[in-house]
Amino acid sequence: MNNSPPTTSPIGVLGMGTYLPHALRTNEDVATSVGVTPDWITERTGVRTRHVAAPDEAASELAAAAVRAAVAAAGIDIDQLDVLIAATSTPDELGPSTACRIQALTGARNAAALDVSAACSGWLFATRVAHDWLAQDPCARYAAVVGVEAYSKFIDPADRGTAVLFADGAAAAVVGPVPGDGGFAGFRLGSDGTGAHHVLIPAGGSRVPASPDTLGGHQHHIQMDGRAVRDFIADIFPRLVSETLARHRLRLDDIDAFITHQPNPVLLRGLGDSIGIPPNRLVIVGDEVGNIGAASAPYALATAAARGLLPLGGRVLIAAFGAGVTWGSALLNWTGAPAIRISPGPATVPAPTPARKPVAQRSS
Repeated sequence: MNNSPPTTSPIGVLGMGTYLPHALRTNEDVATSVGVTPDWITERTGVRTRHVAAPDEAASELAAAAVRAAVAAAGIDIDQLDVLIAATSTPDELGPSTACRIQALTGARNAAALDVSAACSGWLFATRVAHDWLAQDPCARYAAVVGVEAYSKFIDPADRGTAVLFADGAAAAVVGPVPGDGGFAGFRLGSDGTGAHHVLIPAGGSRVPASPDTLGGHQHHIQMDGRAVRDFIADIFPRLVSETLARHRLRLDDIDAFITHQPNPVLLRGLGDSIGIPPNRLVIVGDEVGNIGAASAPYALATAAARGLLPLGGRVLIAAFGAGVTWGSALLNWTGAPAIRISPGPATVPAPTPARKPVAQRSS
């Protein structure tokens, strides 16, 4: 553990990093397999491109690249991490935790490594764990929280409901003490396990172990009830926004950026319009990267910072929702400056592009 003296400072984001695999799958690549046209995919989902991990590239490799970039952006050494938490639905294996794999790859030898499983809400759940850990442990100062998915390993390429949406990627934040009134506030998390059957990978766990029958029945692929998921999102996203604003006695105009999970850009834009969120404050990244699950919200946060959408002291409302079903919200008072560095070099670029290599975004 870090032996630095304990701090009473608020806990916020010190640096962010993202990683997307090199291979790109366009709507033209996907359309034929699922029996639709590229325009059909664009009109109904808004997704245009999605990144795909290499055959020998697991979730831990994607996550390790994002963690390294976030640590570099935060200006600390990897061995200063006290906690390393991974949020994923697509772990390297059932055990050990993917976070332990990430720890080994990054050399974060002093960190306690663990996974949090809350599907697409996972990064926010994991950030709450990291936040409270640092706030209560006087020996801990820095935590890395990474959301990562390698969905392409679990997709049936002929399944229209999932193949057009899901993709691979990772995004990480280093959290720690920040000055003034910055940092996270007002976490609220929830779940309803009666909806667990709406999105799942049925086989491979202790309920339905792998067998020739499960392989032949495609039970190791993601299965989703698209209508039920859409109804859940249409209910929970507006509710998360309204409840968060009411709790903190804020109005929509008081929020500088709305960061959400990215299940479907068309759906998100429609819901944002119905709520009254100004289009330029609802950060959409799913059109470029698809649904990258637990990585979606942190990837959107890093992108917002890179685009200059987060002013110093600006308020960010984070809303996440996912399988389980799970959901959560938080406010983040932004303390950073929007500078981008492409790892491994120090080059600064004026605007973000879909990263095909690690991207470090410094937040303090």
